[in-house]
Amino acid sequence: MADDIHVSPNGHLLFQGKPYRCALGRGGVRSDKVEGDGATPAGSWRLRNLLYRADRIAKPHSLLAAAPIGSNDGWCDDPGDPAYNQPVILPYAARHERLWRDDGLYDVVAVLGYNDDPPLPGRGSAIFLHVAQPDYRSTEGCVALAMPDLLRVIAQCGPETKLVVSD
Repeated sequence: MADDIHVSPNGHLLFQGKPYRCALGRGGVRSDKVEGDGATPAGSWRLRNLLYRADRIAKPHSLLAAAPIGSNDGWCDDPGDPAYNQPVILPYAARHERLWRDDGLYDVVAVLGYNDDPPLPGRGSAIFLHVAQPDYRSTEGCVALAMPDLLRVIAQCGPETKLVVSD
């Protein structure tokens, strides 16, 4: 079974004894995460599944269930909507994030089990492990790795793997 993934608040990720640089939320790491604060939530979150852009990369190797992202896939980030912190099909009337992105950040996405069982309105949504910007600029609350590092890490992950974020 794969080790857990450990993330420190200074942008370092440790997995199976190997360190990786990562990007974190612009709001830092917080144990009291709220929607829109830009913070990466502190805690321990299972990796639920993988999403990927099949038009850009082959299905990543992983023990996680994987599905391609479609051009009409989104994620609801509206705390007042019944589909809050869940995937939605676009167009969607409530506030949402588009998963089909031009910038490549969501070419590979590991969905984290943060605030999803059940989702509590306003506690944060769309918290993923995804591809980092080349300059590792801050995310909106996710953890992001360079694509080669992300592929290396998820290749060893399964549904029991947890992303552990320290504050």
